[in-house]
Amino acid sequence: MKTLLIMVGKTTNKHFVAGISDYADRIGHYMPFEMLVIPELKATKSLTEDQQKEREGEAILRLLQPSDTVVLLDEHGLEPRSIELAQWLDKRRQTARRLVFIIGGPYGFSQAVYHRANEQLSLSRLTFSHQMVRLVFTEQLYRACTIIKGEPYHHE
Repeated sequence: MKTLLIMVGKTTNKHFVAGISDYADRIGHYMPFEMLVIPELKATKSLTEDQQKEREGEAILRLLQPSDTVVLLDEHGLEPRSIELAQWLDKRRQTARRLVFIIGGPYGFSQAVYHRANEQLSLSRLTFSHQMVRLVFTEQLYRACTIIKGEPYHHE
């Protein structure tokens, strides 16, 4: 199974970039993993929040294949514990050809993206910056991989 993380806008904080890169490399030891960045929209002052979500949504949808299993990282999604995320990931590895996680822009996702998604996951009930969500998610994905393999990274 291939795993893809799509993100709207680049990560600018150098500390987050380093951490995300480190975890992405680690994830690559367990499964094929790729990250794609959709460039931030330009001249957004003249756009409403809905218009921004629509344009970002169009860019997201162009990257998806019909057979993809699409998971949105969204505040309204399922909020699993790390062990539950590992179990969830292990099940998806058996059925998905390509598992695509998406971190949206500052205003979330368009209705078209919600409609295309198979599932939604939440990392916490707390609000994080989009930069931080990327770091937290890649760490949790790596943690799930180590749990699946029975490695000692996770303590419970």
